[in-house]
Amino acid sequence: MNRLAQRATGAVTAAVLAAALLAAFTALALGPSPAHAQTTPAPATTAAIVSGNAPAVPLDAKQPREYVIGAGDVLRVAVYQNPDLAIETRVSDTGQISFPLLGQVTVGGLTVPQVEKALADGLRTGNFVKQPQVTVLVTQVRGNQASALGMVNRPGRFPIDVSGMRLSELLAQAGGIAPGGSDVVILTGIRNGQPYRLQVDIAALFAGGAQNQDPVVLNGDTIYVERMPTIYIYGEVQRPGAIRLESNMTLMQALASGGGLTQRGTTRGLRVHRRNGEGRVEELQPGMNDALQNGDVIYIRESLF
Repeated sequence: MNRLAQRATGAVTAAVLAAALLAAFTALALGPSPAHAQTTPAPATTAAIVSGNAPAVPLDAKQPREYVIGAGDVLRVAVYQNPDLAIETRVSDTGQISFPLLGQVTVGGLTVPQVEKALADGLRTGNFVKQPQVTVLVTQVRGNQASALGMVNRPGRFPIDVSGMRLSELLAQAGGIAPGGSDVVILTGIRNGQPYRLQVDIAALFAGGAQNQDPVVLNGDTIYVERMPTIYIYGEVQRPGAIRLESNMTLMQALASGGGLTQRGTTRGLRVHRRNGEGRVEELQPGMNDALQNGDVIYIRESLF
């Protein structure tokens, strides 16, 4: 009997150990419980706006993207099983179109679904069509356009074919920044009857995670991309000539971009020629870690020994 009791006790102990091991492996596989899980804080955003006189409108994922019809747009309207009501018309400067049986209908400032509903309601209310099914198609966008100028691959005027179009989207329509163009894009227009000007650093807009600083482009706006900022280096360097001025580039970095000094070059007596605010050229002797400015000219002297 004692031996049977010992065997039973050993079996129970083994079962308990097996259950404990199974629970431990399950906990490791599932990870920490939601109550103890720690959330990782979101990275801080970096502002991409360089300067301007108005804040950017933050992105809103729930913002409607329907196109808003404007003066000059060309619409093609069709009514199901009523071919005599099909027309293609231009929106007048007052935002109206002339539609059969209804006369002048105001469509300016409305989205395509809203125009379809307005025409259908008019046909139904006037007892012209019992169950009208109206389809409206914008064939030409003329009422909402913006311009892209300067160092872009395809300069010109482009339609704002969605509500709340962003600067980056208009820049993409223009083919992006052309080689030799600056990373800073200037947006100009009119806001609340006042001139509007904003500078946006495109590189910081995406690299810094500040997409919410991407401003909205409105009808009549213009984006302009200047030439890239440039400095010039000559004298005893391996590759003299023009060099793109990167953000916060120092004198030492500029020398490295020029391939470094030749065997006869020396940093003693190094001079930087810079044009001041009055238009006069000044001769400076900056340190190796001093930042350069657009248009600086660096001269590397020849060593006498």
